[in-house]
Parts: sequence; C-alpha cells; structure tokens
Amino acid sequence: MDILRTKPLARIKADGAAEGGLRRDLRLFDLVGFGVGIVIGTGIFTLTGVQAKVNAGPGIAISFIVAGVVSLFAALCYAELASAVPTAGSAYTYAYATIGEVFAWIIGWDLLLEFGLGAAVVSRSWSGYLADLFGLPPQWFTEEAPVNVGAILVIVVLGVIATVGIRESARVTNLLVLVKVAISVFVVIVGAFFITRSNLVPFIPESVPAESGGDALDRPLIETILGGAPSHFGVAGILTAAAVVFFAYTGFEAVANLGEEARRPERDMPRALIGTLLACTLLYVLVSVVLTGMVKYTDIDSSAPLSKAFDVVGASWAGDLVAIAAVAGLTSVILVELVTMGRIGYAMGRDGLIPPAVAKVSPRFGTPTRLTVIIVIVCALMGGFIPIEALSEMVSIGALFAFLLVSLAVPILRRTKPDLKRPFKVPFSPVIPVLSGLACVYLMLNLAVATWLRFLVWFALGVAIYLLYGRRHSVLGREAAVADSDG
Repeated sequence: MDILRTKPLARIKADGAAEGGLRRDLRLFDLVGFGVGIVIGTGIFTLTGVQAKVNAGPGIAISFIVAGVVSLFAALCYAELASAVPTAGSAYTYAYATIGEVFAWIIGWDLLLEFGLGAAVVSRSWSGYLADLFGLPPQWFTEEAPVNVGAILVIVVLGVIATVGIRESARVTNLLVLVKVAISVFVVIVGAFFITRSNLVPFIPESVPAESGGDALDRPLIETILGGAPSHFGVAGILTAAAVVFFAYTGFEAVANLGEEARRPERDMPRALIGTLLACTLLYVLVSVVLTGMVKYTDIDSSAPLSKAFDVVGASWAGDLVAIAAVAGLTSVILVELVTMGRIGYAMGRDGLIPPAVAKVSPRFGTPTRLTVIIVIVCALMGGFIPIEALSEMVSIGALFAFLLVSLAVPILRRTKPDLKRPFKVPFSPVIPVLSGLACVYLMLNLAVATWLRFLVWFALGVAIYLLYGRRHSVLGREAAVADSDG
C-alpha cells in the first residue's frame, strides 16, 4: 500500500545534511533554553490554580508528578530517536521512517494543531497579563476586546524574530527564560514563608459527585465508556487533573524539532530533552505546593491564581513579579511555538506533502521564511479574533497522540533497524516505550468527550488533505511512479 511507504533513514540523514538547509547554530544551552522556554508558561501561571480548585486540591502536586513521569517516558523515547536521527520534524519524521507516510502526515498535521492553537491561546493570555501589569485599556487587550490587538501584535513581532534567524530566536528565548525562571524561583522562596499547614489538609480531598445538569460532552471519555458517575477530587480527580495539566508539559518535544540546527545533536539532544523535563517538573511541583499552601484550594482565584494568592497574604508586590514573569514566560512560549511550526512544515514540504515552494529555506536568513509568514498570519488572526476557552485540552490530546506514536516508533525501529547507530538508548526497552504508550492512552481517555470529537474532526480533515494532495505529490510517491513507468 503506497500510503504506508516509509522513508529510508539514510535518505532522512542525507536530506538533513544537504546544502541549502537549516543552519547548525544551536548549543546545549540554547536547546535547553528553547525547551524551558516553551514548557514553562500558561501551565504554571494558570492551570495550576484552576485544576487545584476544580479537580485535585493540594494533590495537584501529585498530578504534576504523574504528568511529568509520563512526559519523561516520552522524552526518553524522543531522546533515542533524536540522537539517532537528528532532523527537523521530530515525531513526523520518526513516523515516516517507521510506520508509514499516512501516519507521518497525520502526526505532522496533529503537531501543527498543537503548536498553532497553543500560540493563539498563549497570545491572548499574554495580552491579558500585559494589560493587568501596565493598566492597558481592556477593550484592546483582554477577552472583552472584539479584536485583541495585544495578541496580534505579540505574534507579529515574535514572527519577525522567528523569520530573521534561529540564533536571534535563541538569544531572545534564553533571555526570557532567565527572567521567568529567576522570578519563579524567587516567588517559590517568598511564598514558602506564607504557607499555612491547614491549607494543605487534606492533601487529597475526598471525592465528591459532580453537580448534576452538566453537559455530557464535558465528561471524561473514560467515565462515559465505563459508565461511572462524574466526580471531582479523590484519586480520580488527581488523574483527571494530570490529563489536563499535561498541557503544561507540551512543547518539550519542540527541542527534537531542532535536530538539524544543533551543533552536536547526538550528545546534546538527549541531555536537552531530559534536562528540560526534570527542571520543569521540579518547578511545577514546588509552585503547586506553595500556591495551595498559601490559599485554601476552594478559595483560589481562577483567572490569576498566583498573583491573587500573594494579594490574599498581603504581599501584592510579589504578585507584580508574577505578572512580569508571566509576560516573559508567555513571550518565550509563543516564539518557540512559531519556530517549531516552521520546522515541522519545512520537513513536510521537503517531502512533498505540502507545496515545497512554501517551505523553502531563505538563503539570507537560513529559515523557512515564506512558511513562517503564513504561520504568523494564521496564528495572529486566531489570537486576535477568536475567544478561546478551555482549549488546553485540545493541545493536550494532540501532544499525547504524538507521544504515543513516538513511543511506538522506538521498538519498531529497534526491530527493523537493529544496526542503526544510537548514541542514546531508552533503558529497559521495550518496557518503558510500552508503558509510555499505555500512559498516553490512559491520559487521553481522561479528557472530555467534546475534546475527542474536535480532535476527530481535525483528524478527518487532515486525512482528506493527504488523500487529495499529499499522496499524489509526495517525493517518494513521484519517485515510485517514475520507477514504475521506466520498468
């Protein structure tokens, strides 16, 4: 079946080394900067408080640990593949080498959804934090605005940086990461002095039934399948929160998309992926404990949990620091997402699954300029005109699906390409890849039915585009057609 054709690994490596491609300018520090830059964002500044209040209570710290362990398993799988096949496209390219072209297209399409939607959502959050910090007019910079000018402006400005070059993007990202991590650590230290032990008891609140009358589409899929009654808190609430706060970890795989731009990918890619996850998990857990220790989980403010928590304990000045860290943090998230989408699209264009002319690398800037401009326009329009609520679950399901395919790719490549040089190997394979895949499926089942329906619609649209365009225009397909005609 031609839709299951795979791309030879030798061909993938040759494409990455070809002249006129991406420039190898990134060091280990830059890769970690990109990883931390995209991971620490909306999750730490918003989702922590929302899920603690709604589903997990102080046990939100456990939710972050669960999501972090699943992410770490996936990161180990990414690390093996990224060190062996350092290429743009990450999960898209790994799927192309292992399970076939149609699956590669689907995962590429899925990743564009994850990062594109993520950039739009975060741009609106950025605009709101900026308005709060500087007292900007809400009719232009908040969810009340008919056109969110702040969201559009930040995407356009960061799009220019992403277009100009990867080194410039790395410098801006590294600076923003230093600011937000330094402030986040400082806030954790200060907040620890305001922790009240009684706020952390019980650490795992007793499970309570959800209020009746809720929409069935908002229930987790696993509850719908098994027929369980909807509930909050308890162990089930912690797992539901873990599935949602998984959004806070999405994006670390962006590091794997920079394989063709890393100076020493075989050594640095595994270190960057694993280092990013460990650092971010530690910070998330500490922030969770401090937040729920400062304010009773039932009283957490949903819109600005961290800054409002400091207001409650009489340390409003620290809340201003949180706002500064949020602006810096969300800025770096948007920038890395724009860069990542360009690399995924570049890999797909090189393979002919989208028009190659669109994904062509600029000789002047060394980036896929045309594609980046298109991405910036689409994301700016979404961020400016579409009020986006509760779409973190859509980003989560996209990331979990990508992680599932990467987890499958590791044992498949071990079997089909046993002689492939692997500078880094997943320990205890295939046990960890299998556990990673099962954990991803379980967390996906804890997402709402409505999220699954939206994801299936996007999935079906992607399959239709592949059948109408990609299948007939792919480089491998055209080469096969020429070979058949010559034969």
